[in-house]
Amino acid sequence: MSVRDAEELEALLGDPADDANPYGFAAAVGRDERDAFPAEFCAELARAGFHLNYLPKEWGGTFEAFDRSLTLVRSAARRDVNIMPGTMFSIIAATCLQLHGSVEQQQLAAEVLRGGGAVGFALTESAHGSDLLANEVALSADGVLDGEKWMVGLGLRCEAVYVVARTGARGPGAFSAVLLDLRDVPAGQLERLPAAATNGMRGIDLARLRFTGLRVADGARVGREGEGLEAAVKAQQAVRLMSMAGSLGIADSAVRIALDFAAVRKVGRAVLASSPWPRRELSVAAAALLAADVSALTAARGVHVVPEAFSVWAPAAKHVVAESCEELVRRAGAVLATRSVLREGEGGAGLFQKLQRDTAVVRVIDASTLANLKSYAGQVPTLTEGGAAAADPGALSALFALDAALPAYEPGRLDMFARGADPVLAALPEAAAEVSAALAADASAAPVAAPVAALVEELATAVAGLGGLTRAARGPGADPNALVDAAERYAWLHAAGCAVHLWRANRDRSLYGTEPGSAGWLGAVLGYLLARADGTDPRRRGAVLEPALDAALALRESGLLFTALPVRLATNRREES
Repeated sequence: MSVRDAEELEALLGDPADDANPYGFAAAVGRDERDAFPAEFCAELARAGFHLNYLPKEWGGTFEAFDRSLTLVRSAARRDVNIMPGTMFSIIAATCLQLHGSVEQQQLAAEVLRGGGAVGFALTESAHGSDLLANEVALSADGVLDGEKWMVGLGLRCEAVYVVARTGARGPGAFSAVLLDLRDVPAGQLERLPAAATNGMRGIDLARLRFTGLRVADGARVGREGEGLEAAVKAQQAVRLMSMAGSLGIADSAVRIALDFAAVRKVGRAVLASSPWPRRELSVAAAALLAADVSALTAARGVHVVPEAFSVWAPAAKHVVAESCEELVRRAGAVLATRSVLREGEGGAGLFQKLQRDTAVVRVIDASTLANLKSYAGQVPTLTEGGAAAADPGALSALFALDAALPAYEPGRLDMFARGADPVLAALPEAAAEVSAALAADASAAPVAAPVAALVEELATAVAGLGGLTRAARGPGADPNALVDAAERYAWLHAAGCAVHLWRANRDRSLYGTEPGSAGWLGAVLGYLLARADGTDPRRRGAVLEPALDAALALRESGLLFTALPVRLATNRREES
């Protein structure tokens, strides 16, 4: 069996608000309290073929496109984000093997993964964290592996592991990769130990793998000597797409809990959703959620069209999604007030506590905020100072038109460095002019046309200034943090550019449950993203954010996922006003 889409998955897993549902919220909170791995949940997903949705078809998988996989994972993760590491941690090792593994190595991985097993990925070390060039685990010239890797996903139970080890003296070329079949490792050469427990995503399998004189079998080396780190860094671009699905799953549940509460809780005669202060907080949360959805969805499609740009696009999208979801959880918590800090009780109290902890872990699970920004900061000048190179209109149309077929995903086109102008921002002046003209010509858009057009113009001006900003950041006497700050601003503006292109390419269809061509959601997303780019409180954007809340309330009332092309959810039982 293989689930075909998120609605089919929702129907299979049932109502998450049913306390008796083993795939629901109460079960997730119970596992969290016990630090328990979601074994039964993962087994059910495996029976449904969920784990096949990121494997290429030539490996026996059902992968079609990253936007489909993103929505599937998000739908499951809204119930418990722990299923993401429980079922998806092998994606990075699989991508590395797609990039430079032999046919035999790919067949080994495919066999393990098709059967519901795991292939671990061992890169980082406790003493060095994100400073990968300082890693010490070494593979000697005669093929003996020594040292300890940490935070290896599914490391206690994986049948095979992809290990990046030192084979040279210095630099990125000093690291090679091996694929170890752990089912026949001699005793005493490998020790599997639990990694330090995390505050969120409790019970997931993170391990330390300690190698002691482990003799690597002939044929275990992956690719050529010295290319292990390069393949790992490229593969992490795909991993960031899936980590965004985890963030969005958490965000969906957090906002839904807050809206459920605000729809029935009264202050005086008015429900919270209609009271000024809670409504403003919820508007920010809803705008952050839509902004995160735009960023993740367009990135998931973009990797099919312009994978060469993903050394920047992937970490930039990861930053926007992780930081937006962290903020919306905080805003939702402000509305829930005391209920946001309760470990138990009705109204999702215990669940919200879990969501708060989980989002902090997802935010850093593949890179800390600073490490993520630094990973592409040096590339931003290339994208912003090279002039507005013409973008391929056909490629951009396929990328942003949600009914357009995507080209096949080609991981071999992923690159370590982006080259040339950013295709999204290079095409923004033309898109901005077209959007502004369309708003001015649409009489039905009149109430929101002027403020949205002003935001589009503000975005175009900000994007035009990126080149000067990055030049100043590299100039003499510049603040040593200036380039990282420029990379962060770039991320927010890039996401805003994606929102403009998305609206432009889908004017004839409903997005976020609104009428076709509705610009309210676009204004809310731009208002939120521009505020974050400027480092100001999004609440200062005021009423422009409210259409995001109206859209979220309507989607909630209809039982739909908070995404551009809404998915019908399994019934959520809640007390109605």
